[in-house]
Amino acid sequence: MKNNRRLGTQKEQEAGRFLEAQGYRILEYNFYSQGGEIDIVAKDGAYLVFVEVKYRSSRRNGLPEDSVTMKKAKKIMYTAQYYLYSRNIPEDTPCRFDVVTILERECNLIRDAFQL
Repeated sequence: MKNNRRLGTQKEQEAGRFLEAQGYRILEYNFYSQGGEIDIVAKDGAYLVFVEVKYRSSRRNGLPEDSVTMKKAKKIMYTAQYYLYSRNIPEDTPCRFDVVTILERECNLIRDAFQL
């Protein structure tokens, strides 16, 4: 049996290294709240970026980005609002929602994948 949490952690770490190579500064992994989870919280210039990581080992079950549904996006946005509140981050802080997709061994970045 595969350990999905361990695989998820490995892929999130891989995505973090990929983002750092793009100039992002990782602030934290796996922020949890009652409403959901954010895989990576990072800074990209002036932006506070909430990153969802999606991995697929092959195209058999569709592309990784296909699994970021509107329902999932809303859950991430709600959790991001809680993150801002819980960390006392000013409301006018520029924020963005990015998605890192990993298909087999290839990482891709979708900047500004959805908005509040």
